[in-house]
Amino acid sequence: MSDALEAVFFDLDATLLDGSRFGESVLETCARVAAAHPHLDAERLLAANADAFRRYWSEIEAHWTLGRIDGASVGREAWRRTLQACGCDDERVLDLASATHTRLGAETYRLFADVHAAFVAIERARLPVALITNGAADSQREKLERLELTDRFDAVVISGEHGIAKPDPAIFAIAIDRLGARSDRVWHVGDNLATDVAGARASGIRAVWLNRAAARRKPADPEPDIEIVSLTELAALIGR
Repeated sequence: MSDALEAVFFDLDATLLDGSRFGESVLETCARVAAAHPHLDAERLLAANADAFRRYWSEIEAHWTLGRIDGASVGREAWRRTLQACGCDDERVLDLASATHTRLGAETYRLFADVHAAFVAIERARLPVALITNGAADSQREKLERLELTDRFDAVVISGEHGIAKPDPAIFAIAIDRLGARSDRVWHVGDNLATDVAGARASGIRAVWLNRAAARRKPADPEPDIEIVSLTELAALIGR
């Protein structure tokens, strides 16, 4: 299969980046804020944060994705709403909560264990590789730097830097142009059927669905060209 390949594209979140520990950073932030300010309760802060973020995210997700608001502002506003729900309007407490969670959240970023095998296979096949990710520039760039991934890509395309997002074929076209590849000889690997698979298919790219949880695809869902449960499988396919 690798004979026809000219390039491989990857999604970031939940494809390369394992964010499963991010919730721990919220829990620890609440504990530290409550310890520094005893009039606040850690459990109440945790519940308030979950509610505040859920409500706020529904308002600004599209704006964050398209770069109309940065990740730092989103995080700070979510904590502002959290504290206000707990009866606290002190900017100093907000500064503490926001800064603490920014630091602790970044410390939870991890690559999935199978990422290395995929990159080794790609390097052996001498294939150029691009990243196409939805999100604000500061959020996604921070993840890449933290994971030391930036230099692993020949092109990095972030929706927030272009004002277009997956599944729009225009964002895939940017990566195709930068790598000089033919769309029908590119594989895009991602975990999301609605953005990664649908976007790749609409762009004439072979869609590789990374289905880590072995979820069942609904009849109305976009159909991938290839389905894998790990990037180790991808490495094997490229190596053939």
